[in-house]
Amino acid sequence: MRTLALCRRFLHGHEASVPGAAGCPAPETAIAEVPYVVFDTELTGLQSRSDSIVSIGALKMAGPRILVGETFNRIVRPRTELTGKSVLIHGITPAETLQRPTFASLLPEFTAFCQGSVLVGHAVSIDLSFINAETPASSGEALPNPAVDTMAIRRYLKGRTSDRCAFHEGGPERADLFSLAREHGIPMSREHNALYDAYITAQLFQRYLAILPGFGIRTLGDLLKIGKP
Repeated sequence: MRTLALCRRFLHGHEASVPGAAGCPAPETAIAEVPYVVFDTELTGLQSRSDSIVSIGALKMAGPRILVGETFNRIVRPRTELTGKSVLIHGITPAETLQRPTFASLLPEFTAFCQGSVLVGHAVSIDLSFINAETPASSGEALPNPAVDTMAIRRYLKGRTSDRCAFHEGGPERADLFSLAREHGIPMSREHNALYDAYITAQLFQRYLAILPGFGIRTLGDLLKIGKP
């Protein structure tokens, strides 16, 4: 798989495509010992070709432990126009973005923040596609770090548990971040921004890290197989 190949490439001393990025732990590393960066983005819309990033929030985890003081939280000047619909979702107005840096200018800082870590997000392929869209073509892939998706982990667990009530309470299932947070008893407020959503994702990921060893998922290599975006 591509993520495992990236891990092995880094371990053999190859440089990442973005300055400051670094390799990840060995695939045999226990999932409780892996450094993670959990992140989320706020967007002008959901089309990476016509929309762009408005803000990015991230925090670090040492295995299942959330490092509350280790955060990255930036509003950026989007490449595309903010719409009324998107402002209602994330609450960031055009005036707030006027004097902000572009995401491309923040990319080296964010890449350094992610150095040596496995990336985690909910539906993370969307966030990664927007980040890569912000990267100059000459730079290649923005974030070569391996990534895992909490939504993919959820699908894996749901397909292997006999106690379906542990994952939903009947009726149509919803796999959005806040529905899953409610299922797992994660407290939430009405606040909605990239860093807060990353924090909710990190708490959900904590729950999964506690459950996964019971399903035979004990190493980073195992996690990358079942959590591939």
